[in-house]
Amino acid sequence: MNIPANLKYAETHEWIRVEEQIAYVGISEFAVSELGDISFIDIDTEGEDLDKGEMFGAIEAVKTVSDVYMPISGKVLEVNQAVIDKPELLNNDCYGEGWLIKIEIKDNSEINTLLDSEAYAEIAKH
Repeated sequence: MNIPANLKYAETHEWIRVEEQIAYVGISEFAVSELGDISFIDIDTEGEDLDKGEMFGAIEAVKTVSDVYMPISGKVLEVNQAVIDKPELLNNDCYGEGWLIKIEIKDNSEINTLLDSEAYAEIAKH
């Protein structure tokens, strides 16, 4: 399983890639594999300020519907329209073209509460 070392992870299987005060958020390869073929992504929180742990959208797959949560607090600046139009991007490239939202970071210290790739790999095994 691919768990890039340059990302941070939430126990709820979201990843975050920080670029100064902006961050990209998506779901891990483990989460994608658990969901199966993704058919629909619903994110209507663009422009909203959300706290860490708040739901920012939902992902529908053949097997189930799964909510996705903010790994840290921030303002949703952009929803990735490409992944909304082609949900299969998540199955093919969840760490690249399959990012879900771009946020403005509210509190940088929250990044330190997230898991590194090694700690996340332990959770993804179980």
